[in-house]
Amino acid sequence: MSDGLLAGLCFAATLGLYYLNKYLYARRASLLLMPLLATPAVLIALVLAAHIPYRDYIADTRWLLWLLGPATVAFALPIYDYRAMVRKHWLSISLGVLAAVLTSVATSVWLARWLGLPLALQKGLAVRSVTTPFAVEAVRSLGGPADLAAVFVVITGLTGMAIGELVLSWLPMVRSRLAHGAIFGAAAHGAGTAKARQLGEVQGVVASLVMMIAGLVSVLGAPLIRLCFF
Repeated sequence: MSDGLLAGLCFAATLGLYYLNKYLYARRASLLLMPLLATPAVLIALVLAAHIPYRDYIADTRWLLWLLGPATVAFALPIYDYRAMVRKHWLSISLGVLAAVLTSVATSVWLARWLGLPLALQKGLAVRSVTTPFAVEAVRSLGGPADLAAVFVVITGLTGMAIGELVLSWLPMVRSRLAHGAIFGAAAHGAGTAKARQLGEVQGVVASLVMMIAGLVSVLGAPLIRLCFF
């Protein structure tokens, strides 16, 4: 099979499976049919069955990875409509983001060390709660593997999307829509933001804002994270 045909098939299969998965999920909202879970699982099975090296697959679908950047920026658009709310709560949101980033990095690294995981895995886990474009840049500053960081980001997002509402139901003291959105955005980045939007517009806006600030803080603070933890 020629390289051009292989590239076209990989690209078409990725898009086709994703949109088919979205259609099925819209008809039956099941955890196992979540596009972020089912589509990668089927793609991995197909790539393994076809004996396509990962390096070839990612090279053929790199345009989709590039689109993560503009897609992340697009999350900021609804924030403009709620700028008054953001101005009113900017201090609590900012302090919450700083606390969330510090807690996420510290607990991830300490748990990885307690389990005896290699340094590369520790660095990848350190940025697991940051959306992919920011996580990739941050982990490069840490000297860690970008591919592993992206995997941990996806796993974290899927977990937050799947059990986020359940966890919030165990925290009856956290009733504010702003708090719900902030938790999803800080803990589960893009996937959490998508889930927050399902709960309400305010939750989605706050989740978007928190996700982007947390990503920016992680990238800018990566040298400090490396100094303190590695």
